[in-house]
Amino acid sequence: MASAATVPVWDRFVRLFHWSLVSCTVLNYFVLEEGKTLHQWTGYLASAWVVARIVWGFIGSPHARFANFVPLPRHVRQHLRTLLRGQPEYHAGHNPLGALMMLALMGLVLTLGVTGWLQTTDTYWGEEWLQDLHALLANSLVALAGLHAMAALVMGRIERTRLVKAMFTGVKERW
Repeated sequence: MASAATVPVWDRFVRLFHWSLVSCTVLNYFVLEEGKTLHQWTGYLASAWVVARIVWGFIGSPHARFANFVPLPRHVRQHLRTLLRGQPEYHAGHNPLGALMMLALMGLVLTLGVTGWLQTTDTYWGEEWLQDLHALLANSLVALAGLHAMAALVMGRIERTRLVKAMFTGVKERW
């Protein structure tokens, strides 16, 4: 049984999804050559992980379910108000801004998968605007992922939780 200071949050699948997506993103952005087969298949794998995570968002463990963390606009406003007052609310799973970031990152990965695939079709082969869009999306993904990582560190300090550790262990600890 978890104590009041520790809460099991992210299940094994969510953690595997998270770190697999991180790996695919790092490989495709920093290591693999654009347009090459391994780059393409790594992008398709990232997209497949997102599709699997969407399915898990409906059938997975409680903290993995979209119904338990996708915020309404009023939840985001309330979260921002409490942060600005210096009295952040505790969220066992994602806070409202973290949930929006997760959805944005997943949307970017899927859009990258589609724009990458389109570049392999006869209709869009060599289309410069599509290549530029794909590059813009990739840069946006890496920028938002960096913001996400920094926010996890900052919010961990503000909320007095070990957020980064929780993405390895699945258990969110308060200190």
